[in-house]
Amino acid sequence: MKKLLNNNLIKNYIILLIFMTILEIVFRAISNIPILNLAMLRVFVGLNIIALIISFIISWMNKKYSKIFVIFLSLVCTIYTFFQIGFNNFIGVYASVNSSSQLGAVTDYIKEFLLSFLPKFYLIFIPFILLVAYFIFLDKFTELKLNKKFVLKRHTKYELGIRTISTILVLLAFGLIYHETLVNDNFQDDLQTTANEDLFKYPSIPSLAINQFGVITFGLLDIKSLYVDPPETYIFDATDDNISFDVDREFDDTLWQNVIENEDDETLNMISNYLINSTITDYNAYTGLFEGKNLIMIMMESVNEIFINPDLYPNFYKLYSEGLTFTNNYSPRNSCATGNNEFSAMTGLYSIQNNCTANVYRNNEYFTSVFNLFNESGYRTLSMHDYTEAYYYRNIIHANMGSKAYYGVEDLGIPYSNEYRNWASDEDFMNVAMDITLDGSSEPFMLWLTTVSSHQPYNQSSIEGDKYLSITEGTNYSMDLRRYMSKLKTLDNALGILLERLESSGVLDDTVIVLFGDHYPYGLKDDTINQVLDYNLDDYERERTPLVIYNSEIEHKEIDKYTSYVNLTPTIANLFNLDYDPRLYMGSDILSDEYLNVVAFADGSWKNDLAYYNAATNEITYYVEDSYTIDEIRAINETITNKMGISSLIIENDYYTYLDNALEKELQKKETYASIDTQNEEIQGG
Repeated sequence: MKKLLNNNLIKNYIILLIFMTILEIVFRAISNIPILNLAMLRVFVGLNIIALIISFIISWMNKKYSKIFVIFLSLVCTIYTFFQIGFNNFIGVYASVNSSSQLGAVTDYIKEFLLSFLPKFYLIFIPFILLVAYFIFLDKFTELKLNKKFVLKRHTKYELGIRTISTILVLLAFGLIYHETLVNDNFQDDLQTTANEDLFKYPSIPSLAINQFGVITFGLLDIKSLYVDPPETYIFDATDDNISFDVDREFDDTLWQNVIENEDDETLNMISNYLINSTITDYNAYTGLFEGKNLIMIMMESVNEIFINPDLYPNFYKLYSEGLTFTNNYSPRNSCATGNNEFSAMTGLYSIQNNCTANVYRNNEYFTSVFNLFNESGYRTLSMHDYTEAYYYRNIIHANMGSKAYYGVEDLGIPYSNEYRNWASDEDFMNVAMDITLDGSSEPFMLWLTTVSSHQPYNQSSIEGDKYLSITEGTNYSMDLRRYMSKLKTLDNALGILLERLESSGVLDDTVIVLFGDHYPYGLKDDTINQVLDYNLDDYERERTPLVIYNSEIEHKEIDKYTSYVNLTPTIANLFNLDYDPRLYMGSDILSDEYLNVVAFADGSWKNDLAYYNAATNEITYYVEDSYTIDEIRAINETITNKMGISSLIIENDYYTYLDNALEKELQKKETYASIDTQNEEIQGG
């Protein structure tokens, strides 16, 4: 045994395997991921492969250097795992190299990020501490003077060959076992949305990949994903996801069918076939309710249901209590929540979970976007944000979405600071936005506003964070919560300015205001939020955000369907009776009878009034006595997975630019043929 321990290969293999196994177990315990299941067996086999490969490589090193390397590598694994726990807690998803464009932004709120770590997260350092303690106190007891024949320079070629061949054979054995865990049905959960083999090839859903392969293997697979293309082997069939309804809303698909028949690219045709066979939502009682009116869409920074307070925030409460109020609305976070959720609200598509979709694909164009729908209806479209391009390329993104004029904070000419803690005032923002929009033009307008004042940090003094601390004077609220609520007051005052300016200009009755939150204030811990909100924030309940559609002439109504920002564009298109094709959106008109009453989260989890399905653990929790059959759960999972998959393909292939151009070519051919036919008829008639 001592002789084996003196062998760098065997000794380091055992040390690394024990360390990484304990690290994975502690990580899963902290993250509430099941430990005693078949996935953990796969994780263990994978760790054997990783430990053996690393040990074989460093077995050629001097023993002193190999020991240093083991300690260094273990520290890197520990810090990476610690970071992943914190990132998931803070942002709501696991970090991926594909979203690295936002890492620069993370450094701006590194203090808030570190302060968000719960005490239990630091348990992840226990395996590393034990490893260091072993090398300090116990290693010398297992260390014997190396026999000369074990010194690298005196190894015979025979001994080196045996070591290499033995390692390869063991690796092959472990590899075969690991492959079996990927393809064997016993290792695949019945409800799992993505097959393990596909997930291993490309970890498209980080939470599921970490559950199935472990955090260390995920890290390696994540790096690998930089050098491989996402798989396009999935076959998306809309007939599996959608129901045929007898509807009055009909479309002439002749040109689209011609595009499909003339296209050789399998991926583009798969997208087309999926979309053309998708559900068409029908006209309903809300169709055209706001036809011809102006529209102002406001994405409110870091707003959750704390904002629903008639005493502190009367302007928002007026809109909330008098408009169409969606009581089960969520704003699921993803890798780049603000930019990606803005993108989804504008396009009705799901962003790609493991990257900053809005930035990465900023040059894509969408004739289906909310801006272009209003452009086609003769509206003047504008968009504005009271911050710079530091995080998102909005001047490019909004233009390609169809906004005819985008104004950043510098264009608006309002005071702002590059200092992270001090954001521009939404009050200043709203006044200037109204100056630009209410210019006396006779054209109806469609305006998009993205606010900023209520952005974190909340744990340090700032202009907006301190301005209205008096509204929570005498409460027992923590200071970070009070600063957040002060920032919300700035936003509420901005809404008051909006209402006053619209009314004084005589256009309030002719204007619809849509308000939704980009994400909840994730700069606050759950127990801090629970100082105001008294419901359990688990199972994505922390993602609850307000959604309001207001017009002064409608009656208040509460709508309890489960929804998110991905449904905004098709819902608005129906309310304004715009010329749109419901099949081109992965979201759907919330007010239609055909609406699938489910809200989907970034990792494929979902919930409605009946249940919550956790895609990372493949577990379902029921809220009522009724339950789904296994087949019904699978059907919902497949529908959501397919919609997210098709969304990704649409974005990656800039499909709507392709489709718009292809349809235009088919239309030109049709008009050319029609012209020739007319000329022939005239000649024959002559």
